[in-house]
Amino acid sequence: MKAVILAGGLGTRLSEETVVRPKPMVEIGGRPILWHIMHSYAAHGITDFIVCCGYKGYMIKEYFANYFMHVSDVTFDLARNTSTIHRRNAEPWKVTLVDTGEATMTGGRLKRVREYLDNSSFCMTYGDGVSDVDIRAAVDFHTSHGRLATITAVQPPGRYGALVLEGDAVRNFEEKPQGDGGWINGGFFVLEPTVIDRISGDSTVWEEEPLTGLASDGELMTWKHHGFWQPMDTLRDKMQLQRMWDSGSAPWKPA
Repeated sequence: MKAVILAGGLGTRLSEETVVRPKPMVEIGGRPILWHIMHSYAAHGITDFIVCCGYKGYMIKEYFANYFMHVSDVTFDLARNTSTIHRRNAEPWKVTLVDTGEATMTGGRLKRVREYLDNSSFCMTYGDGVSDVDIRAAVDFHTSHGRLATITAVQPPGRYGALVLEGDAVRNFEEKPQGDGGWINGGFFVLEPTVIDRISGDSTVWEEEPLTGLASDGELMTWKHHGFWQPMDTLRDKMQLQRMWDSGSAPWKPA
């Protein structure tokens, strides 16, 4: 199974960091948050990634092009102009990096990578949040219900829009409910490739017509996650995630 990661946005609310790098390359514990997200999928056996690049996407390409340099010891012989990489610790991942445009919306980015997907189910997430969600269980749930899409629902404080549920089916979306406890889009999807047919072009926002259309057609189901979930929207979020990592208690870190 493949996992699509949306990694092309501007990240304006984290401008302290994103003025010099794309948001998915902001580091937690010395590694880009994109790396943490990929590790979460790999822990559940998903190691084939399609990364939708956009803003400063060349930095993501350079990171993976020089991955051994980032994660291994290396000796440079300057006189001979040679290098030797020691203890190659690279993960067994396949990573396809696709330039999906700087101004493309989330749905448009997904549509642009259609040629890199096959005709089987795939995962999709955003490149700016971590969770201990059981991705394999979500995939199994998706397979069991036979609908076109599964969205992971989480319950952060009530400052986000909420999912209106009927059992496990999504019926509507609700903007910023009062109080805590509302279920929201947690950003971890399992999808059938035909959902891409609902995306008209670069200007399509995935969270608008494609998702609402799937919900109204009864084709969107929820996998409810009661554990840890944290987006990295602001510098405060980034610092909070860094403190968790430094303390050795990062909930999203695979065992």
